[in-house]
Amino acid sequence: MTLLKDILYGVRLLSVSGNTSIMISHVHFDSRQVRMDDVFVAIDGVTVDGHHFIGKAVESGALAVVCETLPEILVNGVTYLQVRNSQAALAVMASNFYGTPSKNLKLVGVTGTNGKTTITTLLYQLFKNAGYKVGLISTIKIMVDDEVRPATHTTPDAMTINRNLALMNAAGVEYCFMEVSSHGIDQKRTEGLTFAGAIFSNLSHDHLDYHKTFANYRDTKKKLFDDLPKTSFALTNLDDKNGKVMLQNTRAKKITYGLKSYADHRAQILERQFNGQLLKIDDNEIWTKLIGDFNAYNLLAIYATANILGLDKMEILRLISELENVDGRFQYYISKKKITAIVDYAHTPDALKNVLVTINALRTGNENVITVVGCGGDRDKSKRPVMGHIASQMSDQAIFTSDNPRTEPPMTIIKEMEEGVEAQNVNKVLSIEDRRQAITTACKLASSNDIILVAGKGHETYQEKDGVRMDFDDYSEVKTALTTLKK
Repeated sequence: MTLLKDILYGVRLLSVSGNTSIMISHVHFDSRQVRMDDVFVAIDGVTVDGHHFIGKAVESGALAVVCETLPEILVNGVTYLQVRNSQAALAVMASNFYGTPSKNLKLVGVTGTNGKTTITTLLYQLFKNAGYKVGLISTIKIMVDDEVRPATHTTPDAMTINRNLALMNAAGVEYCFMEVSSHGIDQKRTEGLTFAGAIFSNLSHDHLDYHKTFANYRDTKKKLFDDLPKTSFALTNLDDKNGKVMLQNTRAKKITYGLKSYADHRAQILERQFNGQLLKIDDNEIWTKLIGDFNAYNLLAIYATANILGLDKMEILRLISELENVDGRFQYYISKKKITAIVDYAHTPDALKNVLVTINALRTGNENVITVVGCGGDRDKSKRPVMGHIASQMSDQAIFTSDNPRTEPPMTIIKEMEEGVEAQNVNKVLSIEDRRQAITTACKLASSNDIILVAGKGHETYQEKDGVRMDFDDYSEVKTALTTLKK
């Protein structure tokens, strides 16, 4: 049991009706989870307004209600707390409820359009290999040192974040690396957290269905840096034109990295192969298993972060050389017939272009590049023709197919992708609605030494259609198709 007034520390209250010196059991923002002596926080979300369920929460035993608009009838014995922003209040209350766990470890947030999962996961790997107890909050999974916990969002809700940080405290975790999405920032899920630092990877076309304009999208990312304390660090990619923007109003120590700019930490790609690349990082050569310019940026951000956090430079380089690819990020399989299949999460125009640039740079002769790609339903529609253009322009054969269509007809999405295909590339495009059939077709079209890229879903082991998630793993599908191929 916790005293209500203790978890309200730092919450801006507009009005209070009732007693705040009461003991409460838990905090919930889903009325279905409310039990006796709980607090219910009513949030006006993207699809559902929690204010409509205040009555249900009280009937279920809520002792206190936090809301932006007070209900017309206030029930005796229930404390009502009116706030300006329920999402921000929930985040601060969550942190207080779990004993402000972010203050008891070094929490580093990673934001940007692409690279968040790779940077956080590899930082987790590196610090684990260096002998530390480490936490991870990512799109793929949550790690409490060695314990794997499921992840449902890139940035979880505030209660989930703080609950896991508290578990990390109990496990003696020293460092935690966390993906911070623009949705998470905008919905105040990271309010109340104390960050030891933040990393900006890059910014490109994504989530405009939610943020409406690129400026809003950029400024939402920037808020992570604006809110950093002066004791923290702000690490940014200086080669991205938005890198300097992230640093404009931050109080944190400003540090930069880049491959092209005169940054604090610099890298250069000396040699590229399918099984890795040779980098020069701050004048030291290192071989890494991760390939592509995008991974050179990711590794440079990792190197800079580890250096900022006090690890020895030569030890960092040794540890980087041991890092393994992240699932679904340029994950490749080479068949007995010497066909290379690459599975990548590339689901934005910039990410797809980066992967195809990397693949084309590795071509040594007459290999054909066959790209299987789709776009998600109920998401940013404006990127669909752009994705179609890039795939058809930069591949010898492009197959448009379903991604996670969700509630949209798959062929509607595919048709919108086709709108971006230029006339000279129309004959290079096939449209196959069924993703398994599309992958199988790509494998049948491929000859020895050809390269197949299956883009968009990466690590995901499901396909979502009409509210149902069905088992589907791109890597397993393409591997099976190539293994059983009779040609």
